[in-house]
Amino acid sequence: MWSGQPPGGGGNRAKAAAIAAATTVVVAVGVTGFLLLGSDRDVNANGGSRNTKAPAIASKSTTASAPASDNPRGSETERPTVPGWKVVINPKRGTAFDVPPDWDVKSPGLLIGFEDSKVDYSDPDNWGKVIIVMGAPAVLQESWCVSNDMKNGRVKSTSTALAATGTKGASGARSTGDAALGQVERWVYGGYTQPDTKSIIHDKAARPYTTKSGIKGSIAWARSRNTPQKGKCASDGKAITFGFKNSAGDFVAWSLYGATGVKNELPDSTIMKILGTVRLHGDPTES
Repeated sequence: MWSGQPPGGGGNRAKAAAIAAATTVVVAVGVTGFLLLGSDRDVNANGGSRNTKAPAIASKSTTASAPASDNPRGSETERPTVPGWKVVINPKRGTAFDVPPDWDVKSPGLLIGFEDSKVDYSDPDNWGKVIIVMGAPAVLQESWCVSNDMKNGRVKSTSTALAATGTKGASGARSTGDAALGQVERWVYGGYTQPDTKSIIHDKAARPYTTKSGIKGSIAWARSRNTPQKGKCASDGKAITFGFKNSAGDFVAWSLYGATGVKNELPDSTIMKILGTVRLHGDPTES
């Protein structure tokens, strides 16, 4: 059960939202984050929310028990393509990929993402207005940075992860390149620069890419330079998104984002090695 936030927690940085599937009851994330009961069907290919009503916020007094194993995927099992790595499976999307052994693989029903810093979330009607989310995630160094920020006269503790990765649907995409370009910039904006957009550098066109399993699709990168955000955990960031089709012919987007210019920054070479393991995994349970 993820109890922290992905990058985005320092100073005036936007809060990160972790969202759980409607069938799961989970504990609220920290003080500045929250968990919603919803689905990534509520978020379109370009990241904007399609919710018109506020979903329910999970109670802070309830928790969901995770399976007692290294891979919280229940009966879903598969050997990693990289020896010693962990498998990350998204049954909803019919996809899988591997991450190094120091990553924490989360529940397949969990969504993580970033909310809009310009929205007043004290108003229940605004719940669910997120910038971007992804499901069945894996997180690197969940408590990489912890800050105590003053907001509304109160000190709030925020935990920031070094990097995170997962997959989501890309409903509305017209091509694999469209799926990649429509999402990648939002990860950097949501996690590292918002409300600023000028510090983001992103690919103008997606490039063809084929994983080791033979999945053909498109990749796009985005990075920030000299973000104006402040705070102990503020940093620049980078993201990559791989758009492709699952076995049902639906567009899917795998994304990974992480802090840059920091100690132990996740190297691009490792990111590409993780990307190379992306593959199909049975029939998706949701289209």
